[in-house]
Order: sequence, then C-alpha cells, then structure tokens
Amino acid sequence: MHIGLIGGIGPAATDFYYRGLIERHVAAGVPLELTMAHADVREMSRNLNDKNPKRQAEIFARLIGRMKAAGAEAAAVTSMGGHFCVNELLAISPLPIVHGVEAVAVEVARRGLKKIGVLGTRMVMESKLYGRVTSAELIAPEGPALDEVHNAYSGMATVGRVDAQQRDVFFREGSRLMGERGAEAIMLGGTDLFLAFQGREAPFPLVDCADIHVDAIYARSSMLA
Repeated sequence: MHIGLIGGIGPAATDFYYRGLIERHVAAGVPLELTMAHADVREMSRNLNDKNPKRQAEIFARLIGRMKAAGAEAAAVTSMGGHFCVNELLAISPLPIVHGVEAVAVEVARRGLKKIGVLGTRMVMESKLYGRVTSAELIAPEGPALDEVHNAYSGMATVGRVDAQQRDVFFREGSRLMGERGAEAIMLGGTDLFLAFQGREAPFPLVDCADIHVDAIYARSSMLA
C-alpha cells in the first residue's frame, strides 16, 4: 500500500520514521511506496499553543490531499504532538489515518502495563497522551519539572539535536517517575525523544511511541504488497 507521511514536525522525527520504514521493508523484502509532504513545525506550534486544532487539521488535510493525488492510500502524521488535532483531522481527511496514539494504546494494553510515566511536550504530558490510553494510569512530572521537560524537549525538537543537559533532564525525570511515583515504564511521548535515548541504555523500560507508530504504518503499508 502506498503510504503518505506528513513530515517536518520536526525534521529529526521525520528521518526516524523514514529510516524505520525503509529498514522494515528491506528486512521483509517488501517494496516501499511512499510520498511525503512537509508541514511547518512553527505553524503547528502556534496552532497548538492557540488551542486551534481545527486550523491544524485543515492544514494537514490539505497536505494529505496532495499525497492522495500522488497515489497515497493512507496517511500518517509523524509526530505524537501533531495528534492534538487528530479528531478534527479524522473527520475531514481525504485518506484513512494510521492513528499513532491508538497504536500506542493497543501496545500498552498488550504489554499489560498499569502505571506509566510520560515525557514529551507540555500538552502530551498534561493530557496524558490525549486521554487515549485507558488500560493504564499515565503520570507526568509535576510543577517545575514538567516545565523543565517541556522546555528541554522543545529545544531539542526545534534543532533536531540533543545536548547533554537536555538528555540529563529526560533521564533524571524518567528515573524519578519510576523511583518516587511507582511507574512501571517510561513513555517517550514526544517523537523526537529517540534523539536522547538512541544508542544509550535507558535505566528503565521504555514505551517508545514513535517506534510503535512506525510498526503500525509498516503493517498498513505492507498489507497489499
């Protein structure tokens, strides 16, 4: 199946999805049919901060229309944060959506986890991944720690690189959620968090939302191959 990806939010996350799909298709010997459209991360951030999911959904739907014209049969947003408008997008999208948050909810239930710490943007943490994961309790950093994680994540995602200070924030707050608040695993609720954890041994079990979403996209894209 020909898949359309909305990328650019941010660039490192787009690369993670693209490479992940290539690797899965090569390993399975299945051709990858893919079209990508670029969304402006700054524009999405404005709409997110303004609490305007309708406007962002319209932007995504227009991009999906372009990908449909190029032959795409399903589409995905390469950002967990970008799912803040997914309900509005589902109502107007020209193509079926491979829903990242729903894929995460299914995987959490499959793993039988009951209490999970969440790292990501402020909206992802405060909304507990938009309230879609119902089989487990999701907990987030509190007070100044929540702002610290949000700021570290935003700085990292904007430039597509992680520095030592940002990485320390994620590892420290993840460990705190595990040790002080009883989390069984830490959810990487921000797509770009792979930058901080890739090539490093995490001191706690992970629920990697981006990797789970890539698996779901691969499952859809290989359906009719």
